[in-house]
Amino acid sequence: MQVGTRKIVVLGTGGTIAGQGEDVGYVAGQVAVADLLGGVRPPEGFEVHAEQVAQIDSKDMTFDVWRRLHERCAHWIAQADVAGIVVTHGTDTMEETAYFLHRTLDARKPVVLTGAMRPATSSEADGPRNLADALAAAAKLPRGVWVAFAGTLHSPVDVYKAHSHDLDAFRSAPTGSPATDVEPLPKGEWPRVEIVMNYAGASGALVDALVQQGVRGIVAAGTGNGTLHHELEAALLRAQAKGVKVVRTSRCAQGGVIGHAGDTLPHAGQLSPVKARVALMLELMR
Repeated sequence: MQVGTRKIVVLGTGGTIAGQGEDVGYVAGQVAVADLLGGVRPPEGFEVHAEQVAQIDSKDMTFDVWRRLHERCAHWIAQADVAGIVVTHGTDTMEETAYFLHRTLDARKPVVLTGAMRPATSSEADGPRNLADALAAAAKLPRGVWVAFAGTLHSPVDVYKAHSHDLDAFRSAPTGSPATDVEPLPKGEWPRVEIVMNYAGASGALVDALVQQGVRGIVAAGTGNGTLHHELEAALLRAQAKGVKVVRTSRCAQGGVIGHAGDTLPHAGQLSPVKARVALMLELMR
């Protein structure tokens, strides 16, 4: 580590960037975040501090990890000598974590998420380059939550994982959405909110079952402009009538949903289904 006048804190949560094994069949979340920094030069004039928040495959991300990550980000942001934060994260749920932090964290300093598509032990690992880019971004960006990946900076509202294997796996879907006010993270239990998808021949059976199980909210990933098979729509309207919060989105990667007069089910605008789920959980927790 390089000694300097200011500090960048790297919070590790696991993921492929910390994976061990062959490029195919590796195990995520094995290498300590401090070890990942061993071969990465920090920006000039900065020292780097590493802290392990979790060590998981991000497909197994939990609300408890989100809370711990939020707590540690808030702690380090409040330290006068900290210029910014980097979060190492698996790619599978990175867009959800980034949006969660965007909505709930007072990011007066930059918080930059990054990860990798190849494990740390790969002969062609992409993690070191992504980590170096994230450190550079954390040293110079003014504030806010960001995703740094494959040489590109993405906003937490627009970013989504577009490819399951390419090194340049993330894209941004320009939304033009107004900035969302940061709200304190509620302290209550996370409500159960599920996602259902529209497709040819979709029925309402899954929605009816979820309502029987006591679901609090449902995000419908509709086709096109949030369109829904008539049977699925009928089930969602029944759920809404019983007090379940229902929101429509689109399963399309770009474009979102544009509402029309007379819509019977509200929509989430430009938000993807997974981000609309985060927003709905926070709304129900308030």
